[in-house]
Amino acid sequence: MLNISIEVTDLRVVRGSTVVLPGLDLSVRAGSITGLLGPSGCGKTTLIRCLAGVQDVESGTVNVLGEPAGNPTNRGRVAYVTQADSVYPDLTVRQNLDYFGALYGADAAAIDQALADVGLVDLSARLAADLSGGQRARVSLAAGLLTDPEVLLLDEPTVGLDPVLRRDLWALFAELAAAGRTLLVSSHVMDEAGRCDEVLLMRSGKILAQTTPAELLTRTGRDDLESAFLAIVEAEEAA
Repeated sequence: MLNISIEVTDLRVVRGSTVVLPGLDLSVRAGSITGLLGPSGCGKTTLIRCLAGVQDVESGTVNVLGEPAGNPTNRGRVAYVTQADSVYPDLTVRQNLDYFGALYGADAAAIDQALADVGLVDLSARLAADLSGGQRARVSLAAGLLTDPEVLLLDEPTVGLDPVLRRDLWALFAELAAAGRTLLVSSHVMDEAGRCDEVLLMRSGKILAQTTPAELLTRTGRDDLESAFLAIVEAEEAA
């Protein structure tokens, strides 16, 4: 029997008069990288916010590590790294991590390791205000790693990064998963789906498919994942 880290049942989110998530069901197994893929505005961030326990939910259940999303029991066990960077611009990279480390109870060794993991050792003395958008995003990711979380919810973590840094971060994600961590990584770049153990294809608030990249190609008979995603969309629209 698979060990499940995240389980969502009939999740419905309404914002004003707009139904953002109409009733989603999904599960994410432990020790895996699951890609949440779909175009901007399809509801990916709303879903991740639900998993983090910071989104108002109209109905349904959301459990993470066996607890309701946002349960204080999971503080330190679940890391949520937002699409918008969460850094203090008037502090250096190291000072930012020192501050977050003090909040989380992380020691200097954990901070050093987080800096190394995201490739920021050489920039640790630079003010966050002087960093590029991609560099600030890596500071946020480093902060998320400080507690050695069991589940990482990563909202568009590779946006604005050059190909080398994207490659290195995905290598880090693979190492974390191999060590038993569970990662849910959102992206609108379909070529990143190939780096995932499983993918959730999302459009207009709905999960169109939950499958592996290889199964997606076989199911659609396409040669690349972007074409496969489009084939799923076309089939949904034709239904």
